Order: sequence, then structure tokens, then C-alpha cells
Amino acid sequence: MTNIGLLTIFMLSVFVGFEVISKVSTILHTPLMSGANAIHGVILVGAILITGAARGGVQVSLGLVAVVLATANMVGGFVVTDRMLEMFKGRKPAPNPAAGPAAGPAAGPAAGPAAGPAAGSAAGGSV
Repeated sequence: MTNIGLLTIFMLSVFVGFEVISKVSTILHTPLMSGANAIHGVILVGAILITGAARGGVQVSLGLVAVVLATANMVGGFVVTDRMLEMFKGRKPAPNPAAGPAAGPAAGPAAGPAAGPAAGSAAGGSV
């Protein structure tokens, strides 16, 4: 194929990819990201294999650049997927300070007069 033909295919694939991805609903975005991460893992393995078979300095350096970029792409995809999955988790209820632990540090001797007259009379002392 000529360079013009390859450039035409590339430009058409960019437009089609943009249209397809922009129409994806929010609910389907996370499963698609997980699938893309699996594909990026395959790309990383391919980059490692190609770099291992390289014979010249230019090929090795281009292969190392490919490995670094594929790794960054895959790790970034997992980070984004993890953050999106955190959005779907339910919120944890806020801890109720009134229902705190009964034997916590506030119930000890440091509570002093704030513990009330009942606490002082139960210990045998006067308030």
C-alpha cells in the first residue's frame, strides 16, 4: 500500500473510533476500560518480544520506548478503572460520635468532673 492509502485508513479509523467512543454510556465505560487494559497487556507483551528480537541500537531503543509507553498506558488504564469503580461503591455511613466505644479513653480517669455526679458517687467520692 502507498503512504497515502495508509494515511487515509489511519484518518478514517481515528474518526470512527472517536464516534464510537463518544457514544458510549457512562455505565458501559468501566467494562470497556477493563477490556482495553487486557488489550494493552497484550501490546506490552508484544513490545517486549519485539525488543528482545531487536538487533541494532535503534531497534532496541525504539523497542524500549514502546515498552515504556505500553507500560504507562496499561498502568494508567488500571488507575482510571480503579477510580471509576470507587465511584460505584456505596458510601460508608459516618461514624456516630455518641455511639463510640464505652471503654474508650474519654471514659477513663481523665474524664474528671465532666463525667457527671453519678460517676463520682459510684467511685465512693464526693463531687
